[in-house]
Amino acid sequence: MTRYENLATLLAERIEQGLYRHGEKLPSVRNLSQEHGVSISTVQQAYQVLENLQLITPQPRSGYFVAPRKAKPPVPAISRPVQRPVDVTQWDEVLTLLDARSDKEMLNFGGGAPDISQPTLKPLWREMARLVQHNQCDILSYDALQGRRELREQISRLMVDGGTVVDPEDIVITNGCHGALSIALLSVCKPGDIVAVESPSYYGTMQLLRGFGIKVMEIPTDPETGISIEALELALEQWPIKGVILVPSCSNPQGSIMPDARKKAILALAQRHDIVIFEDDIYGELVTDYPRPRTIKSFDIDGRVLLCSSFTKSVAPGLRVGWIVPGRYRDRVLHMKYAAIGSTVPTNQLAMAAFIRDGHYHRHIRRMRQFYQQHLETYTCWIRQYFPCGICVTRPKGGYMLWVELPEGVDMICVSRQLCRLKIQTAPGSLFSASGKYRNCLRINCALPLTERYREAIAKLGEAIHIAMEES
Repeated sequence: MTRYENLATLLAERIEQGLYRHGEKLPSVRNLSQEHGVSISTVQQAYQVLENLQLITPQPRSGYFVAPRKAKPPVPAISRPVQRPVDVTQWDEVLTLLDARSDKEMLNFGGGAPDISQPTLKPLWREMARLVQHNQCDILSYDALQGRRELREQISRLMVDGGTVVDPEDIVITNGCHGALSIALLSVCKPGDIVAVESPSYYGTMQLLRGFGIKVMEIPTDPETGISIEALELALEQWPIKGVILVPSCSNPQGSIMPDARKKAILALAQRHDIVIFEDDIYGELVTDYPRPRTIKSFDIDGRVLLCSSFTKSVAPGLRVGWIVPGRYRDRVLHMKYAAIGSTVPTNQLAMAAFIRDGHYHRHIRRMRQFYQQHLETYTCWIRQYFPCGICVTRPKGGYMLWVELPEGVDMICVSRQLCRLKIQTAPGSLFSASGKYRNCLRINCALPLTERYREAIAKLGEAIHIAMEES
């Protein structure tokens, strides 16, 4: 972000937190310039951003004042998916979304990529360059089936923050979290099996299940505390469910964080019904509060939790470095990894091991937690400004995704097609359901820049939704 964007974000936070109250006069341009060591023009640009967000109002010859506080949109209610196992659909729509990655002109609000422009990643790029220059034999050789010992040791240390104590020998390196979850599912399930998921749930996970011929049982989910334990128990009593996929920390797309008590209850339920838990912890490091939440795996005593994660969201997707902690399924996971992909690429593993070992990873994570929280707040302000009344918006405490629920009559699939002509890509809510529910919802990636171009795109998105509401 530029200096004026950083200053605008800081002032917006102070307004949201009530440090500057409704109707209160803000510091003068000159005072702010001196306080933050920036130019007067930088302060003026920052105030212009806040004025565009309708957070402040100028008064001639008097300065800037905090605008009347708008009520925050309510949080969506607990979901109500189809209450039976179904086959996953929506592949064509997901393929359209994936194809948009190659269009450099597209403003891709529908994607899930993190910000990879931060200066805290420079040590990683330098390490990768050094490895390529000086370790040709090492990085061009076959990798060990489990992955590099150096990286597994560092991951083992990182997992302590989530309460998980695991030996490096019990970690298997994979090609990203997508690869980890694929191998985990192949190790436990067969075509025709039923797996329970949170609803809404990440479309990539849905398409994995579709590809493996696995049926999906969608379970009602609260956008703040996660999957309904009562609904899951009822489903387990009615259907031969093999396992459940859970994202307990910053679920995608709603951003829920499951309390520890509910994690223990889920684990006890899994033990009673003898099912597997596939834990996706890909966003766990991006929870705003420190220490980060505990994993379900940290409470696991009989090895039924297969924890899958990666550096895709916390560092960069192009690394393709993920891992599984397979518990009792270790031998099966190793066999499935060999059968599916063989070995993994050494270069990025060695670079990540050094990045973590030298302290750069923790510095980067601290920066990104704050960075994404600022972006979530700003994008929420933009949505509040440009979207119609009657919407619901999640309030995640980490990650960088917002889930927006619109009135029932709005069809985001149609709206998304119209916006594509304007080079604006969105992710309709139906992608996050096996049966195509949530057509009146959308997910917004808030890792994108806080620039005028993206603010205008949100305004166009809001305008399209206004029109769709009038037509419905």
